[in-house]
Parts: sequence; C-alpha cells; structure tokens
Amino acid sequence: MTSSMKWLPLESNPDVISQYMWSVGMSKKWQFVDVLTLDPELLCMIPQPTCALVLLFPCSDKYYRYKEEEEERIKNEGQIVSKDLYYTKQTIGNACGTVALIHCVANNTRQISLEEGFLKTFIDSTRSLTPDERATKLECNEALIQAHDNFAQDGDTETPSREEEVNLHFVALIQKDGHLYELDGRKKYPINHGVSSPETFIKDAAEVCRNYMKRDPDNLRFTVIALSESSNN
Repeated sequence: MTSSMKWLPLESNPDVISQYMWSVGMSKKWQFVDVLTLDPELLCMIPQPTCALVLLFPCSDKYYRYKEEEEERIKNEGQIVSKDLYYTKQTIGNACGTVALIHCVANNTRQISLEEGFLKTFIDSTRSLTPDERATKLECNEALIQAHDNFAQDGDTETPSREEEVNLHFVALIQKDGHLYELDGRKKYPINHGVSSPETFIKDAAEVCRNYMKRDPDNLRFTVIALSESSNN
C-alpha cells in the first residue's frame, strides 16, 4: 500500500549522503563514495572494506517489465531469505534514497557503529516489525523526514518539487549470511541474487548493477555509490 505522502528527491551525491547519514548517527568511520567504474578488473579502486552499494537507475518500461517477471518467478519458485535481513517497504513517494540508506546501515550494524540518534532509534525500534510496519513507522518519523528534506536541498542540481514526477530510483545491495540481496522497497520481496561473501561482495554486487544496465542499454542515467570505511579514520 502506498501513501499519498511525498518527500523531496535525494540526489546521488556521496558527499551530501555521507553528511546526511552522519547527521542522523552513522559513525564517521564510514562514508559514501562514487563508484567510477564497474569494470571487473578495476573494482579494486573501490575502497575496502565496502559493505553496501547503492544503485540509482531510471525507471523505464524495461525495468517495470523485468520487475513483474522477477516477482512472478520468486512467487512460483521461492527463495532463501535470511531471518536477520532488515527489509522495509517504501510507501512514501521520493523516499527511495532514505529507504536504500536505511537498508545499507541496518544490515551492517556489526561493522558500522551507530551513535545515539534518529537512525539508531528508528532501526532498533523497528527491528522486530514486518516490512509493512516499518514503512508505516517511517511515514510518521518527523526527525528522519526533516533530516531527509534538509539534505535533499544540498545537492549540486536544482531540487525538484514534491509534486514533480521523478523517474529515478535507488536500491541497495548488501551481503547477509552468505547471500547477496537487492533491497528495493517498491518490490514485493527482497531479491536474493545468490551466494556471496564479504570477500566477493563488491564483485557480486557490481554484476547485478551491470545487469541493470544491460537490460536498458540505451539509457545512461545510472550511478553507483559505495558505503566504505573511511580512509581518514
């Protein structure tokens, strides 16, 4: 179920997103950085360790067709989903950026320490809830709403209005309990992309990103950022 609420769209700007996450309690030992290439031979350029990738992509007809086929396949065949996976639905328009960032951090709290703040409070208080219940809690979390809107206005490009139709969408890729998951709050389920490990995560997640691009080769509006340990700490 989708609410009528809309937030300001968040820009895929790693500096702004890092500042946003630090402001709500993520440790400054971690930061978001641009992924400049998905070439398998150049993935070593991504800082290590990296515990999540965030993909921003255009929502074309090809995306929606594949989304329906993928959800139907999972409905029929089933999939493994870790009981410890943190997944929330997205019911708020333009909130995909914050939803993806919550997915990145909530599934990596063993590595990423959270200070007392809005983000830790939200994750801790919703850990035992269902994906739909988590989405409902986000709808009324005034602290995160305000933080999102503040940083949505700090990008390099002009911020679209709440009413403006934005056809770009964020999803998170994380490794949990030996599997690679794509976490998209607008899909019916988290997507298990197969076996993975901390050592192979970047390679495995980059392949998922490349597959998105292969399905829509005429569109160039894809960007990827990584949640990595800061070299300054």
